[in-house]
Amino acid sequence: MTDQQMPQDENHIIAERRQKLERLATLRGNAFPNDFKPTHQAGALQAAYAHLEKADIEAQSIAIAVAGRVMRRGGPFVALKDVTGTIQAYLGKQDQKVSDDWDLLDIGDWVAATGTLSKSGKGELYVNITDAKDFRIMTKTLRPLPDKFHGLADQEAKYRQRYVDLIINDETRRAFIVRSKIIDGIREFLKKRDYMEVETPMLQVIPGGATARPFVTHHNAMDLELFLRISPELFLKRLVVGGYERVFEINRSYRNEGVSTRHNPEFTMIEFYQAYADYKDLMDLTEDMLRELATSILGTLDIEYQGRQYDFAQPFERVSMFDAILKHNPTLTADDINTFDGAKRVAEGLRIKIADSWGIGRLHTEIFEETVETHLFGPVFITEYPAEISPLARRNDENPLITDRFEFFLGGRELANGFSELNDPVDQAARFRDQVMEKDAGDDEAMFYDADYITALEYGLPPTAGEGIGIDRLVMFFNNTATIKDVILFPHMKPVPVVTKKPQDAADA
Repeated sequence: MTDQQMPQDENHIIAERRQKLERLATLRGNAFPNDFKPTHQAGALQAAYAHLEKADIEAQSIAIAVAGRVMRRGGPFVALKDVTGTIQAYLGKQDQKVSDDWDLLDIGDWVAATGTLSKSGKGELYVNITDAKDFRIMTKTLRPLPDKFHGLADQEAKYRQRYVDLIINDETRRAFIVRSKIIDGIREFLKKRDYMEVETPMLQVIPGGATARPFVTHHNAMDLELFLRISPELFLKRLVVGGYERVFEINRSYRNEGVSTRHNPEFTMIEFYQAYADYKDLMDLTEDMLRELATSILGTLDIEYQGRQYDFAQPFERVSMFDAILKHNPTLTADDINTFDGAKRVAEGLRIKIADSWGIGRLHTEIFEETVETHLFGPVFITEYPAEISPLARRNDENPLITDRFEFFLGGRELANGFSELNDPVDQAARFRDQVMEKDAGDDEAMFYDADYITALEYGLPPTAGEGIGIDRLVMFFNNTATIKDVILFPHMKPVPVVTKKPQDAADA
């Protein structure tokens, strides 16, 4: 919110706080001190002493120094919030009279308090400050916080001003703690299984590893067009060629697509590759990983998400794309979609716009996405994806029209994609050429031809399986939230139009 958009009373509050800041600067010479080191945090104090009686606490004469943001103020007490929780500070009436910091204090200020630990008659821990000089404002907040009972009423403001949302909303803070634990848990899970964490380029000459429209940028010194990566896949498999048999990368990737409750232009994935494994091994590994994460982070395998219960203790369902189409379209039979003409009639009935270059595999995929995906609450692995839409996956030995590939669905959305890797350089080159034809025909998401990757395959990629898991969507599930913006600290938002101040506005500010 710009100053011009603020209510007049808020501008008045800011002006008053600026005056207090000037007063602090005059009194101290430095209004922003950086010489305080807290000895304790609120959460640890609450865990260690909240259950004790007041007399037992005071008998120990526990000296503490705490710091935090002032969230409440009442009489001689203020509530200080740090990253772990909340504790009160108490300054007696006599000390208040000689404390400039107390007089200049506002809700939202960062303060430091030193004293001994005690407990109020209402059962709340507090720091008993014995001298006025032991209570100091460390950072003066110039803008008032939102109403503590309503927080940020405007949902868009929560995303644009996440820093304010985090101050007010404990649920938001918890959501991102869960996110951090999920990333730590995935890393620990893979490292225990001898995976090595690596880093691959984010700026690429050829974007590869997925079918998606890339962001384009330019390297000035080299006068070179570059792309933000859409996936680290091809580089990770180059490392398997080089002899690292188990690798993973927790990566930021970028796709030039629309924004929705499930999509953000930049997002976080975990991709991992394992030599001498196939797609079935990775389905087993995915089940084990999710169970371990649920147990360690949520403490249960019975998880509620958006009004539904999900039992991670049971084996996850596995069903082919073809069978899933029939299961969720009871009026269809196998004969209806078993031929190109039959599948085309079904797709036309669904008003799917069909390109001349499509084969039966692409038709099956479009029918699946139109009629099945959002009903896959799962947890379920959809297997046997058509080779036509799986340019990097190994063909099935018994049916070359399909691949040894799965996508994992949970809560009505795709969370993971994995397959036995195509390691035949001749087949891979042919599929790249097919993708180039698709791109030339107008498909912005089709892949480029990556000649160096073909060269890498010619040096020999051992039998390998790989998988990517969307961390943002997984965090959504663990936090029981319906929109991806709630689990990305700074989601993509359209910029707010800049309002140019008039001369009198600048004078008023």
